[in-house]
Amino acid sequence: MARLLQDPSKFHPSVWSTANNQHRACAESQKSRSECMTAESCRLVDEIAKTTQKTQSDVNKKLEQRLEEIKFWKQELDNKQEQIVYEIETLLTFRNRLERALEGCKEPLVIAQKCLLYRQRRVGIDFVHDEVEQELLKETEIIQGIIALLGRTLEQTNEQIRRNRSVKYSLDMDLKDKFTALTIDDYCASLTNDTPYIVYADNAMKLEGNFVSPEDWIDFSNVNVENADKQRNNSLALRALIDGILSQIANDMRKQCEVVNTAFRNRVREVKDAKHKLETLLAMVMDETASQEKNIAALKKAIADKEGPVKLAQTRLEARNHRPNVELCYDSVHSSLMGEIQEITKNIQRQAALAQAQSELKGLSRRQLSLEEEIKVKENTLYIDEVLCMQMRESVCINNY
Repeated sequence: MARLLQDPSKFHPSVWSTANNQHRACAESQKSRSECMTAESCRLVDEIAKTTQKTQSDVNKKLEQRLEEIKFWKQELDNKQEQIVYEIETLLTFRNRLERALEGCKEPLVIAQKCLLYRQRRVGIDFVHDEVEQELLKETEIIQGIIALLGRTLEQTNEQIRRNRSVKYSLDMDLKDKFTALTIDDYCASLTNDTPYIVYADNAMKLEGNFVSPEDWIDFSNVNVENADKQRNNSLALRALIDGILSQIANDMRKQCEVVNTAFRNRVREVKDAKHKLETLLAMVMDETASQEKNIAALKKAIADKEGPVKLAQTRLEARNHRPNVELCYDSVHSSLMGEIQEITKNIQRQAALAQAQSELKGLSRRQLSLEEEIKVKENTLYIDEVLCMQMRESVCINNY
């Protein structure tokens, strides 16, 4: 009857107790593990938050440092760009000075060459290689040398301007890149975790493109700065050289111009003195010619005046030579007539000076022509030197460029 009262589907109390104990143990174990996991998660979250904050703070600090570094190099590049721009503008002014100086050399050279050409028209003994010609040739040589020097210096200046512009271009490109980098990093520094338009960028971690090392980055700008300093120093040295050249050529040209002008003045004075002496001689010759002409006229008159006495004496002698016989006597009359004829003949022969006087007159005439020709030579020389050359040289103006 007792067997009939026991239900086989029911568990024993001990089984129930054991099952409850197992459930409780499993629950407590699960709870313990969950609590550990929760604690670990809180610790991990806290650690990640601190690490992220620290890393982000470090990145922000590095961004600030990078911005300062870019600003520093940008300021350096700005300074060098300002210096090189000023140098380009200044060197352009110096180039203009060289071009004006080169242009200013043309007129003095043309005038010196014209003076040499005009002086080729001198004639006779005045066509001489004198001091004026020597100094004119020297002046021409000096000016041609100066033109060659200015030409070379102008080429050097153009090349330096080209180099300065090349440096400026490099600085401009570097500054443009620095400005872009500064803008980007400044934008990055302004971003925060709460900025609404920040997004995920899956490709951001890919190192694509021409990345350079920080050292190469610094070297690139440093090379631009050094090149700017180098070309600026070269430009400063060239400007000092140009100043010296322009000052020296002005002094050289003025000095030689004055030497030539002094030689012209001395030569004109010498020619005028020679012309004056020739004119004095010509006046003396002309006076002597007039005197000689009077002398010849007097000689001719004296000879003419002796014709009557000679004819008379010779006629008397001829007539007395016809006395007959003993009457043909060499008496005192005949002797006196002979003496008279001899004396007159002797005096007439002494007046043979007429031929010599006439010869001297011809000589004086030739001398007069020679002196007149020589005076014309001197007048021609004076016209060339004093009128054509010296007046033309008055227009020569040598400036300080």
